[in-house]
Amino acid sequence: MNRAPDVDYFATSSRPGWESLPPALHEALAVALGTQVTSVATPVSTGFTGGFAARAELADGRRVFIKAAGEGLHAYEAYQREAEVVPQLPKAVRAPAIITTAHADGWFAVVSEWVEGRMPGAPWTAEDFGAVTAACEGMAEVLRPSPLDGLSLFSELVGDDVAVPAQILAGEREMPVGLQGWLPRVLPELAELVELVPEALAGDSAAHSDLRPDNMLIDNAGVCWTIDWNWLTLGPRWVDWVGLLPIAQHQGIDTFTAIARSPLTADVPKDHLDCLVAVIAAYMMKNTEAPPPAGCTPALRQHQRLHAWTFLDWLAVRRGWPTVEI
Repeated sequence: MNRAPDVDYFATSSRPGWESLPPALHEALAVALGTQVTSVATPVSTGFTGGFAARAELADGRRVFIKAAGEGLHAYEAYQREAEVVPQLPKAVRAPAIITTAHADGWFAVVSEWVEGRMPGAPWTAEDFGAVTAACEGMAEVLRPSPLDGLSLFSELVGDDVAVPAQILAGEREMPVGLQGWLPRVLPELAELVELVPEALAGDSAAHSDLRPDNMLIDNAGVCWTIDWNWLTLGPRWVDWVGLLPIAQHQGIDTFTAIARSPLTADVPKDHLDCLVAVIAAYMMKNTEAPPPAGCTPALRQHQRLHAWTFLDWLAVRRGWPTVEI
């Protein structure tokens, strides 16, 4: 492969339909909502979990968004965590409010307010990048220090990923396929960058930790909302925004100039920013040939390759890596 793969982020998941959810959960939701669910849209096809997720119309005229998952799926715990986190976020964080939850027959459901909007970054435009940047800068102001107690460190979240480049160099892990031909030459520096994690990714800000375009919405007024708050950690105030930059750069946004201008990053050491990008690249290099988990389509692995590719390209410019194919 001589270019990054294409990924349709509107078709990355395979979700169950409303009719396949247990009747007991339907009933529990009606009780929790105080009214009947009268109609449910086709489940969304964005995201990478196998949980149910769709807009619903209620008998009292409200429109809501329902997510549900059964025990054993990652989404089961993720939806419960989101239901705990969102009510504790400052009002300045634009996240759809949690309306209610329901638990029945081994399933958990969370209902949030419906936000009419669209996913940014499909592809990135200057306008969308500006709206997302403003949202990230605004969140950084109100999430430091963290308003939530008991969060784990971002460095702990990425702990296993730090070892990936060194494992490849040692022959303990296979070189991932479908990436740049010059990757083997830069692995030693990549391994050195990720070793900076304890210093570079320390911080006292609450971080979303999984911010990507399909976890954001641009509403009709051009305001950016953030969703799927189930990976909250403590880290640098800039970590969420910087994690968006390589794919935006790949799609024509001048993120190198943006870094110098943003109050989030203007004074952050270069190696610290590059460390985060290196860690995410390392994470995306894992399991690229493995079958996708239950509920995920093969697009998950293409997503990994796209992000590994674009994050490595971003680092290549920043670090002056030779990228001529031999």
